[in-house]
Amino acid sequence: MSKRSCVPWEKADSSGLTRGVNLLHDPLRNQGTSFNEKERDLLGLQGLLPPRVLSQDGQVLRILANYALKPNDLEKYIFLIDLEDRNETLFYRVIMENLSLMMPIIYTPTVGKACQQFGHIFRRPRGLFISAKHKGRIAEVLENWPQDDVRVIVVTDGERILGLGDLGAQGMGIPVGKISLYTACGGIQPATTLPITIDVGTDNVRLLNDPLYIGLPQCRMRGEPYDQLIEEFFTSVQARFPNALIQFEDFANVNAFRLLQKYRDRGCVFNDDIQGTAAVALAGLYSAMRITGGRLRDQTFLFQGAGEAGIGIADLIVTAMVAAGLSDEQARRRCWFFDTKGLVVRDRTHLADHKIPYAHPHPRMETLEDSIQALRPTGILGVSGTPGSFTRPILEKMSTLNKRPIVFALSNPTSKAECTAEEAYVWSQGRAIFASGSPFEPVVIDGNTLIPGQGNNAYIFPGVGLGAVLSRARHVTSEMFMAAARTLAGEVGQSELSHGQLYPPIDNIRSVSAAIAAAVFQVADTQGLSRKPLPDDPIAYVRRKMYVPKYKRYA
Repeated sequence: MSKRSCVPWEKADSSGLTRGVNLLHDPLRNQGTSFNEKERDLLGLQGLLPPRVLSQDGQVLRILANYALKPNDLEKYIFLIDLEDRNETLFYRVIMENLSLMMPIIYTPTVGKACQQFGHIFRRPRGLFISAKHKGRIAEVLENWPQDDVRVIVVTDGERILGLGDLGAQGMGIPVGKISLYTACGGIQPATTLPITIDVGTDNVRLLNDPLYIGLPQCRMRGEPYDQLIEEFFTSVQARFPNALIQFEDFANVNAFRLLQKYRDRGCVFNDDIQGTAAVALAGLYSAMRITGGRLRDQTFLFQGAGEAGIGIADLIVTAMVAAGLSDEQARRRCWFFDTKGLVVRDRTHLADHKIPYAHPHPRMETLEDSIQALRPTGILGVSGTPGSFTRPILEKMSTLNKRPIVFALSNPTSKAECTAEEAYVWSQGRAIFASGSPFEPVVIDGNTLIPGQGNNAYIFPGVGLGAVLSRARHVTSEMFMAAARTLAGEVGQSELSHGQLYPPIDNIRSVSAAIAAAVFQVADTQGLSRKPLPDDPIAYVRRKMYVPKYKRYA
């Protein structure tokens, strides 16, 4: 296949260099006012830029000054995406140096609001939109992507965006955001990444009636036609980008589990909502054990919500408990679920397939509080998207049953959290070991500052993806996610644990990702799934391969 340009309209001269306006319109190569005088002569840029050459450091100062002037988080999101659209190197320099400030803007929780407003704030397309109209032509559509060496693909069909539900094609904000984190947090080269939305319609009536909605104005494709489209997509991607890791993102429960099962052994594939969420939650539980002094195998967990996140977490907990010496049956009996119909028990009818392994023999329970009283769990994990469901009586009951109750309110965005950090700490008299899906501010209880841990998947998937890419792993396995969880928990220092913090500071995330990537590379090698030899010093090798946002000098 011939070498492609970075943007479809790009033209190069006989030397192979992109020149003039075309270069300034290429976000991968544009350096804006940082092009020096010799480069401006060489590349036909004289007169197209203001005369003063500004260093990248100066450009960063300008971006931060303008960022601070934006009146709200959505405007900050729009500002950063516009920067990414015109100069990716500068975008990643700004993000990587200000991760704790800007991650909540380019991803949760602000990205949820951005997806809801996506059609109204739409400026320039990023990634690929593959729609039901492209059935039979997906390979042709993939040929339109200008880069050949794609290593990471994040794909959604937009049906379950965070806790916000069906946003159709407007869910593209999620793959775009995840791809940004792959580079900023995991060091994946931006030119090798590709966000994709598969638009099969939407059942969101508000969007169908919105004249500015960007997707197909039709109800969702279901059944066999949907499966045929996904199959065509998968086989076409493998043919076009044979070295690509495929991350399924924000598919609804009805499709997420079965698509993962169908494709996980046919390629380098994982589902972040199921497996990434599981790993970050398991890492939080490993850290919690360091606080309590307990063992994971001795815990009992009650999940509120029995969707892909909850089942994924439970499955990985079971894997970890089995590795610690329990039988599969013993481990599963330590994980219980409470859904919209009550406690998931064996004699309930019409259970979804993914719930059946956790439907244990037990009398029916209609309320979460009664279930806690009966089961006496050491930890409750909220993955339901039902805000405020961890009430004061529930948290007081958990505190009565446990000296240090584990309370994970993992639903995103912030508005969907089962409880706030302040509620968890205050209602437990400061004894709760708390983590959430979205960030919360520190809370002071009796003079002690408690720092809530954010169980952000960005701690996991960039490192897992980087390890899979560098090892050229044939598949992504549960053992890789378990290794990622152990590695992440190991990055938490004793000083952080003393403040109840279950995860390392977000500004350390590139170092965390490097350690996870090295661990994943080692698992791939052990399992015989790596197509690259394991380096003598895996972490040093990974760090050398991580992207650094520096301008290439042409002259």
